[in-house]
Amino acid sequence: MLRHATRLLTRPSATAAAARARPFSTAGVPAVPVGDSAFLESWKKVIPNMDPPKTPQVFMQPRPPTPSSIPSKLTVNFVLPYASELSAKEVDMAIIPATTGQMGVLPGHVATIAELKPGVLSVHEGNEVTKYFISSGFAFIHANSYADIIAVEAVPIDQIDPGLVQKGLAEFTQKLSSASTELEKAEAQIGVDVHSALNSALTG
Repeated sequence: MLRHATRLLTRPSATAAAARARPFSTAGVPAVPVGDSAFLESWKKVIPNMDPPKTPQVFMQPRPPTPSSIPSKLTVNFVLPYASELSAKEVDMAIIPATTGQMGVLPGHVATIAELKPGVLSVHEGNEVTKYFISSGFAFIHANSYADIIAVEAVPIDQIDPGLVQKGLAEFTQKLSSASTELEKAEAQIGVDVHSALNSALTG
């Protein structure tokens, strides 16, 4: 629902170009099987013709140890289910839309896990600020000044069509007022929440 809503609000040409330009998040990362050796041996005995399942750990590179002093930069990984937006990008700060409120992340931030809500993720590098609208997800802030941001759907702010946002907000507001079942109310409320957040992102 959230992915569908955000994709409908992007300009088609920009979305298509971005999709072609973005590599898959696991591209270039060797998929080396890891896990319990006893499990792997048992798997080969039972299903010798099929590779054992791989977990996300297979595609993750080792994190460096926590430094003795606070680094000058925050290293950000920003991924979607189908693409990697930022990979080991060194920035000055990231501001994420956590469910508890806007959360600023600087180098040396305490280790934190934050649930994300529809809103703006901004990445600050010097005077340059890159903004994305994200639907939901989680942020994992590590003690070694690494931040892993995983979103269900995201799109650069400048690719969102304000006219479609206003139209969608009006449509979902109407659906919410006329909904007769709990399912219809829930779906309409999600649409209102996402479009309201989009509208705030564009006008804020």
